[in-house]
Amino acid sequence: VAKHERSNIISLCRNVAPDWVSVTLGVFVCQGCSLIHRSIESLSQVKSVLQDTFEDKEVEFITSMGNEAAKAKYEQLAPPFYHRPSHTDCRILREQWIRAKYERQEFIHIEKQEPYSAGYREGFLWKRGRDNGQFLSRKFILSERERALKYFNKHDAREPKAIMRIETLNATFQPAKIGNPCGLQITYLRDNSTRNIFVYHEDSKEMVDWFTAIRAARFHYQKVAFPGANDEDLVPRLTRNFMKEGFMEKTGPRHTEGFKKRWFTMDDRRLMYFKDPLDAYARGEVFIGSKENRYTVVAGLPPSIQGYHWKYGITIGTPDRKFLFACETEAEQKDWIAAFQRVVNRPMMPQEYAVEAYFKHKP
Repeated sequence: VAKHERSNIISLCRNVAPDWVSVTLGVFVCQGCSLIHRSIESLSQVKSVLQDTFEDKEVEFITSMGNEAAKAKYEQLAPPFYHRPSHTDCRILREQWIRAKYERQEFIHIEKQEPYSAGYREGFLWKRGRDNGQFLSRKFILSERERALKYFNKHDAREPKAIMRIETLNATFQPAKIGNPCGLQITYLRDNSTRNIFVYHEDSKEMVDWFTAIRAARFHYQKVAFPGANDEDLVPRLTRNFMKEGFMEKTGPRHTEGFKKRWFTMDDRRLMYFKDPLDAYARGEVFIGSKENRYTVVAGLPPSIQGYHWKYGITIGTPDRKFLFACETEAEQKDWIAAFQRVVNRPMMPQEYAVEAYFKHKP
């Protein structure tokens, strides 16, 4: 099936040179997406471009359709805020995108987008308790009119337990971290400090609809906040995955305290550390600015550092002090340094100076 042309095709999840093709939909897909297509037998029959044989009618259909024509047909009314997953996204996002596009045809029939585009969503999610770690059913309400996501500890409660402003809201799927394929981490700022909540729903469509409704609310808020901005400029700001997460060891500001193992999350310019990956609040946060503002990242620790710690050190310099971290492996050290360098090498935006000033004067 035009094997010589395969290298010029990019799959719909932006993976290059896809090795699989759906003979019922007429689209080329990567191996990861082929497994999802294969699991939905009523939707898609998948064959290997390199190993399977094709009937003449299959070749004719694939030739007449192809990825660009399928995209024009099945994504014609896809809203800009709907996350178009890549091959690196978690399975739930890729599967629900495939089901929404081909099975439910949500982007052909706009009325099917109501669950996440109506500006209001109400329902129950399993939320992890801050203190005991148990997941309990909690009522959530997302209101674009109120510019807030709220949750209630009791089903009949009149006052919410928490109000999360849409301005600072973020959501990212964390199936491995939460221990559930539909696990979603929601973060927001309270008193300019990050607060985490961890939720899931047994139904993957329900969970992705919540995620998409949050993105829709963020999109409509930003259209008002930045009236001159194009959709292409706003979409990357709707939700974000963390740049890097994992365990490192850290020492205190005097550099004489013992190194302690902590879970670190790099969220844009905020480096947060937690005692446990599922803690609601960070033990501390570090703002990482740009090299033009005297922020530096170097491998290793100062020679004066004493005591036991992991072997592979990192020193982050800020205008006020140095932060010392240690990684267990050289690979982890390189990954963390690469993440820090991406931030340090990026010039600061005007609004980030206000965040930096807050960190400097944080009580």
